[in-house]
Amino acid sequence: QVQLVESGGGLVQAGGSLRLSCEASGSILSINNMGWFRQDPEHQREWVAIITSGGAPNYADSVKGRFTISRDNAKNTMYLQMNNLKPEDTAVYYCYAVLKNGASRFGEGTRVTVSS
Repeated sequence: QVQLVESGGGLVQAGGSLRLSCEASGSILSINNMGWFRQDPEHQREWVAIITSGGAPNYADSVKGRFTISRDNAKNTMYLQMNNLKPEDTAVYYCYAVLKNGASRFGEGTRVTVSS
């Protein structure tokens, strides 16, 4: 089994930055790609970013140029550096892992609030 725990959320003013972390534990070697999605206060879900096992990133248009996804395989941790945050980035951010068998695992989420 794979467990994912997010951290790093909080309250920040518009234009500020936060770095989210997602630490994986358990069957680490079964993890293929990892990524983030978010759910806003109206419960709308939006995929944010993904990073492959080889480190290739991809982003939603809404965050491209502001967010950077990375992973440190030695620390079993994935990061989401979020810069120039906007009020519309307010959401609960969830990390996920796509396993080599095609299954997915999700974290419990970390809340990000951006004030205007």
